[in-house]
Amino acid sequence: FYGLLNFMKVGITYSDRITTVSPTYAREIQESREFGYGLEGVLRARSSSLIGILNGIDDSLWNPQTDNLMAATYSPADLSGKLENKKALLKKFELDATHLDWPVLAMISRIDVQKGFDLLVSILDHLLSKDLYFALLGSGNKETEAYLRSIIERHRGKAGIRFEFDNGSAHLTEAGADMFLMPSKYEPCGLNQMYSLRYGTVPIVRATGGLADTVREYDPATGQGTGFRFRAYDPDEFKEAVNRALALWPDREQWRRLMLNGMREDFSWTESAKKYLEVYERVAGIRR
Repeated sequence: FYGLLNFMKVGITYSDRITTVSPTYAREIQESREFGYGLEGVLRARSSSLIGILNGIDDSLWNPQTDNLMAATYSPADLSGKLENKKALLKKFELDATHLDWPVLAMISRIDVQKGFDLLVSILDHLLSKDLYFALLGSGNKETEAYLRSIIERHRGKAGIRFEFDNGSAHLTEAGADMFLMPSKYEPCGLNQMYSLRYGTVPIVRATGGLADTVREYDPATGQGTGFRFRAYDPDEFKEAVNRALALWPDREQWRRLMLNGMREDFSWTESAKKYLEVYERVAGIRR
């Protein structure tokens, strides 16, 4: 391995099957050094044995109908509890709750370039000039944290950050937000977009890795799709994706349809486990 020893290369070379955590990521790690970290060549050589299977979520813990870590439960049949969670979220982040008709855009993330924070800081002042709220739960790069604090100071009452992580706040954020931002530079699978879909919180994602496999661009003409996507790792493309979501927000009928599309998706471990079982049985020569 470039004159060195790499046990991962040995495993890839001699394994019967190679699995990773999403179909798109399985393709990306073969295409360039950026994703393959020098193993892209050997992965291409084993392409016929490589399969991407999405991670699943624990749909008993992440269930808006039974979740006791948020302010109120709700379901596709009765979404009224989502507003109560929005009020609770605004209070938790010390935001001015006088404009409940404004959307709440949220992130739960490690503050790191991999998660797209260079894109976020490029457009956040612009976004906060609009009628919306922003809430961020997470910690990480101290320089980026300091810059985010300066933005929050300029937009007090509209933007709030809790530089921490706790499970209760994460559940409340998923339940109370209207849109969830994931502008990741790369994302092998990702889970928060799946939580967001289940909670009727519309994801706005960069179409990379598992984000590309789990979020479909919404088409108002057909009513199909579950969120908003952008492809290039570029602040203008990210801003445009957010603007498409904000443009749809006032159309409450369309927005409700979009929410329900996401809530009906199934990203449980049941489906993922079936695919892993099929791989293992094929390798073992088991026929059902």
